[in-house]
Amino acid sequence: MVKGLYHHIAQQWKKPYEEEHGLLMRERLIKWRREPAVIRIDKPTRLDRARALGYKAKQGFIVVRVRVRKGGMRKERPNKGRRPKRMGVYGFAPAKSIRLIAEERAARKYPNLEVLNSYYVGEDGLYKWYEVILVDPHHPAICNDPDIKWICEKQHRGRVFRGLTSAGKKMRGLRKSRGLKYTTKYKWKRKQKERILRKRHEASRGAREPWTVAAKKAEE
Repeated sequence: MVKGLYHHIAQQWKKPYEEEHGLLMRERLIKWRREPAVIRIDKPTRLDRARALGYKAKQGFIVVRVRVRKGGMRKERPNKGRRPKRMGVYGFAPAKSIRLIAEERAARKYPNLEVLNSYYVGEDGLYKWYEVILVDPHHPAICNDPDIKWICEKQHRGRVFRGLTSAGKKMRGLRKSRGLKYTTKYKWKRKQKERILRKRHEASRGAREPWTVAAKKAEE
């Protein structure tokens, strides 16, 4: 069976930093670094991904590329005396994903638009780039489109700031694969077990090294 255009685009993005596509990405990243952090673009970089997420090449749809800094939130080590637990260097991490942060920054830049979805387009050693699909809920072309007119209703105002986009739902733990396992009671019992096994520290938000041999024996 003959493969379509979107199939070949998707194949290139499975390994975007190899062969000829890697050279193209290198040129793009050099150019994107010199651009503003939030910039509107004429058309999506990944057409197949944008179309899968609801983008249409019609009035009312806008694509914005957002640059977000990578990495954690480690602090400078204090030069005054205190015990290591109170140094306040490690264990600081944003509660939101970088993708959700990119969506919120795009929404603040264009307050009259609503965020539909977003997707990854590239990264280097310092930044990550995402393209955010924005929709104008007041445009007649959007209000008359049966596929997207739901976003014109008032209950969808500010949806990105209420965790209603795909990135927001993932951050809130609402994905189907997680099910009802991660309830409040389950989380409390898991954290208590980690404290007993000395696997958890409150300042680290659970991001510790793998279990030691002694911890495994204690669990058994």
